[in-house]
Amino acid sequence: MAARSPESLNELLNRARAGAPADRDRLFDACRSYLIVLARAQVDARMQGKVDASDIVQQTMLEAHRDFARFQGGSGQEWLAWLRRILSHNAADLVRRYRGTAKRQAGREVAIASPQDSQPVGVGEPADPGASPSECVMLADETLRLAEALTTLPPDYQTVIALRNLERLPFDEVARRMDRSRPAAQMLWMRALKKLSEQMGTSELLKVDAP
Repeated sequence: MAARSPESLNELLNRARAGAPADRDRLFDACRSYLIVLARAQVDARMQGKVDASDIVQQTMLEAHRDFARFQGGSGQEWLAWLRRILSHNAADLVRRYRGTAKRQAGREVAIASPQDSQPVGVGEPADPGASPSECVMLADETLRLAEALTTLPPDYQTVIALRNLERLPFDEVARRMDRSRPAAQMLWMRALKKLSEQMGTSELLKVDAP
C-alpha cells in the first residue's frame, strides 16, 4: 500500500478547526520551524544574545492557541500571516521590555518591525489576489519546507533568507536589521541561497523570493 502523502497546511488547518486537540497540535507543530526562523530574524543584530528567540516563539504559540477561534482567514497563507503578526508584536514587546530594565543600557539598540506589524492581531490577512487557490496552497507548503531547511543553516544564513524571502523586505531594510552594508547583505544572501539549494536538493531559485 502506498504511503499517504503529507497533509498540506490547508488540510491541517481545516482539521484543527474541526475541534480535535490532537489535530490542532499537529498544525502548530508543522509551523514551529517557521516561527523559530522568523523569531531569530525579528531581533536586530545588536540585540541578539540578549533577547531569546525561543521566548518569543513560546509566547506566540500560547497566544495563538488561546485565540485560535479569532483567526478568520481561510487558507494556509493567511494562517502563516496571522502567526507572523502575533510573533512580530511579541518580539517588539520583548525588546521594549528589555530596553526598559534599569541594569541594561540598550537605548540605542532597536528592533525593526516590518510594515505589516501595525495591523491588528487576530484579523485574517487577505490572500494575494494574483494567486489561484491551488497556488496559495503550494506557496504555504513551500514556505514551511523552506523554514524547515533553514533551521539547519548557520544563524546569519537563516536570518538573511528569513528577512528577504519570508518577510519579503527590501535589501536596504535587510542590511539595516543585520547591521551590515547593503552589498554585504546581498552577498550574504547569495551565499545563503546557494547553501540552501544544496540542502534542499534543488537548483531552482526559491519561489517565495521577495519582489
